[in-house]
Amino acid sequence: MEDRVLVAVDIPLVGDERHKNWAKVVESVDTAKASGWAFEGPFVATGGIQDVPIGSVLLVYGERGSRANPQITACVYSVNADSTISLEAEAKGKAWARTLRDSIERCLGMESALPDLSYLSDELLAGELRARGWKVDRK
Repeated sequence: MEDRVLVAVDIPLVGDERHKNWAKVVESVDTAKASGWAFEGPFVATGGIQDVPIGSVLLVYGERGSRANPQITACVYSVNADSTISLEAEAKGKAWARTLRDSIERCLGMESALPDLSYLSDELLAGELRARGWKVDRK
């Protein structure tokens, strides 16, 4: 995750904050598992701004209802260069993990194109490169 460009993303809170909820940047899928343990990657906090890599796959899980009978919702998002997220898939119920596994694998397999930075000024881009130790000359 260190080498990729990070953007500040508002991670949604799915479900009720009184119940179980979490989010994860999915980096790989263990197809031998059909539970939530199949999704490997770092956890990020829900319900606020977090820095995540552009193009990453975000899995957000939440529960609502009673503790005895929680209603599960899980959503898969892709992270865009403009700090927005796009809903790729959603599942409800106890079979959420297996239901979303194929969608997450598809998202991970997508060609990650270079981010479109054309909306940033030349000065901002050059300044960032200089801050990272690059020598920048305009031709």
